[in-house]
Amino acid sequence: MTTTAMVLVAPGRLELREVAVPSLEEGAVLLRVLLTEVCGTDVHLLHGRLPEAPYPLIPGHFAVGKVEALRGSPTYTDGCPVRVGDLATFLDVYGTCGRCWYCEVAHATTRCPNRKVYGITFGAELAPLGAWSEVIYLKPGTRLLRLDGISPARYIGGGCGLATALHAVDRARVRLGDSVVVQGSGPVGLNAALLASLSGATMVVLVGAPAMRLEAGRKMGVDATINVETTTSDERVSMVKELTDGRGADVVIEATGVPAAIPEGMAMARDAGTYVVAGQYTDAGDVAFNPHVLLNKKHLDVRATWGIDLGHLHRALRIVRRHGDTYRWEELISRTYPLSEARAALEDVAAGRLVKAAIQPNPAAYPPP
Repeated sequence: MTTTAMVLVAPGRLELREVAVPSLEEGAVLLRVLLTEVCGTDVHLLHGRLPEAPYPLIPGHFAVGKVEALRGSPTYTDGCPVRVGDLATFLDVYGTCGRCWYCEVAHATTRCPNRKVYGITFGAELAPLGAWSEVIYLKPGTRLLRLDGISPARYIGGGCGLATALHAVDRARVRLGDSVVVQGSGPVGLNAALLASLSGATMVVLVGAPAMRLEAGRKMGVDATINVETTTSDERVSMVKELTDGRGADVVIEATGVPAAIPEGMAMARDAGTYVVAGQYTDAGDVAFNPHVLLNKKHLDVRATWGIDLGHLHRALRIVRRHGDTYRWEELISRTYPLSEARAALEDVAAGRLVKAAIQPNPAAYPPP
């Protein structure tokens, strides 16, 4: 058996190929992909910015699909059996050991050295282990979750960005009545702004571009927006202080991927505030800042996030179930592309021409949302 997949053969080189689907191992699941996404990580893979990526590979680490086949008795995270025909998703992280120093002592499972990620750190020669494919092979032990009552478009509209933002807001420890600035208006930033509001922040400021993404933030309830295309760094810091009684924000969350945003965001935070870095997923270079002015003297608490675990995905799903009719994450999807147009989707995401892109490997199974 083979499946049609978009293979990233090497940085910059995408090819639509037939990929062999191996016989299912005991406990494995074959998922027919209904909808997947294009995120910033996929753009980094295209440009060769993740040195650990084992090219050739099949991108796509968040997806919704229908269970097409299984072997043995795999179960969902709630213990219920997986059945053919179920609408399901999965945690993209695979192989976290639960036994190493990081898992058991530091309680930092996202730093487990055994951890792999579908669509990012699995090579295409093994199996279709990325979701930019008609089917994805989910290895035994993959954490599976049912999507009863949640449409594929609603889930993917939140997708990786929602779970990543949840981790960042957890690290920020947003409190009732806090003021929060979010740098970056992509999917992670938009979701971080929304979750900060849901966590009790009474002033949420979204800093980013282009205008359509800021408008998406306003629809999701942010209190103020600042466009980086029409302001200078000094102007943005001054605007944040004006919105926060002259002190700066209680919490600033970075979700830009731009190193220069770091000192600017630190300046936006109040003295004894919190700064969380969530967007620096690849090495985009160095940045200089004055540690006395922006860190030590400010008594600033700086934290970072790396990846997600099952707890973040599980809670993200609960949030979508509870608030989906209010915030309608599916409306963040600006365009859905066929598998053959994956390069165009990547280029549009990289250029910021849309809020979010989705890819539909099986149009007959799931018409465009």
